[in-house]
Amino acid sequence: MKRPVSLVIAAAMLFALAACGGGEPPAASPSPTTSARLSSTAKVTILEPVAGAVVQGGKVRVRIKLDGGVIVPQVSSNLKPNEGHIHLLLDGRVVQLLGSLDEMIDVAPGAHLLQVEFVAADHGFFSPRVITAVSFEAA
Repeated sequence: MKRPVSLVIAAAMLFALAACGGGEPPAASPSPTTSARLSSTAKVTILEPVAGAVVQGGKVRVRIKLDGGVIVPQVSSNLKPNEGHIHLLLDGRVVQLLGSLDEMIDVAPGAHLLQVEFVAADHGFFSPRVITAVSFEAA
């Protein structure tokens, strides 16, 4: 069965257009801030200090409970919803990237906000974020 030449040419043109995107500019790839992030069912809890505590001296013990997540030492772009790192923030600034769930940190006298966040292995946030916070005072 012979096909009309115009049909063969049309099919070849469609194939060529599909291969090169149809002559339209390529779609912009999503930036890291707009792309969808991995979600996690992990939960993080601050065991110590307790909310409203008054701690003495220039150090505070931070004890954390992580349920449903595993701390991994390596940074990776192979993200898994239950693997990541712990970021410890004091008054909105990262003070430590933790490898354990029990640490001592230096604090100045005064009121403080302590935040603990379980983040993905690339140090990016999960969506929704896996974060908790407590306020305490250092005397």
